Amino acid sequence: MPAHPVPQPAPGPEQPHWNIPSITEDTARDAFRLYASSKCCYSSAPAKDGVITNMEAFNTYRYRLETFTESRSTEWSHEPYQGQPVDAYAQQPPGPWDISARVPTFFVAGQQKIKVPYTSSMKPCHGCIGMGRKPCKDCAGFGNKVCWVCNGSGFRHRNDRCHHCMGRGRENCTHCHGQGSKQCDICRGKQQLLVYINLNVKWTNNTEDYVVEQSSGLQVTNLSQVSGKELFRDSQYMVYPLMGFPDPMIVQAAQRLVADHQHNFSQTSRILQQRQTIELIPVTKVTYAWKGKIYVYFVYGNEFKVHTDDYPATCCCSVM
Repeated sequence: MPAHPVPQPAPGPEQPHWNIPSITEDTARDAFRLYASSKCCYSSAPAKDGVITNMEAFNTYRYRLETFTESRSTEWSHEPYQGQPVDAYAQQPPGPWDISARVPTFFVAGQQKIKVPYTSSMKPCHGCIGMGRKPCKDCAGFGNKVCWVCNGSGFRHRNDRCHHCMGRGRENCTHCHGQGSKQCDICRGKQQLLVYINLNVKWTNNTEDYVVEQSSGLQVTNLSQVSGKELFRDSQYMVYPLMGFPDPMIVQAAQRLVADHQHNFSQTSRILQQRQTIELIPVTKVTYAWKGKIYVYFVYGNEFKVHTDDYPATCCCSVM
């Protein structure tokens, strides 16, 4: 596939500083109660009666880069011949990137199959050698099998003729209805196949995140399923790495990811659009006391998701 030119994008605007206020104690407690109630083996007592002694915010940034690409590949395909046009060799077939495909919705994955013009030809079916039928595998082409009731003897007892096979010792094959052959499932009995080249067009949204590590003790992996407050969004054919953002780690990550995406995906596909966003994800570390001991839980994301490693009141239960 020929290489596609990569234009130089214009620099993006410098970004100001943002902050998210800490959540209230009531919000933290309500989130903890909901968390405890969702666990079948957790008592609700610590969430209801625990005394919050400290709340500390560890808000963090998440940078996300999305590169929406289109890739194309070809493969031979076939279908039963039923009088379709045969146009092979009428003229030179178009190349993969010369064929028009539907306009995709950016950043939404999808695919489309297109029959390549001037590649269709007709040939005998390879599955049945042009016969339209194939020997039945269940009865080996005989059309009948040994009776399962009398095991081929024709009698159930010494003088009691088998009523299932009427004493013949064999019964008609139910898979081929006694014919010994079945319609070919490749050509569907048409004997001929239309053979052509299919163009497979695939749209992929390649997404990569970078989250700034925070010292709260909550693992970054916990943040993958939550959203934050969107601070910045930039979408264009080729985005330019961020400049002037207050957190230098986000700036460095953006420069690395933009360079990697534009290099890697332009080699194997066509880049249609890129989008970069920055979210500020709220993370609150909550310390609480219950029965004379200190425990910790985290409330994070716009969804107020809760995580804790040491819930103090659990029980062993089993589902019958």
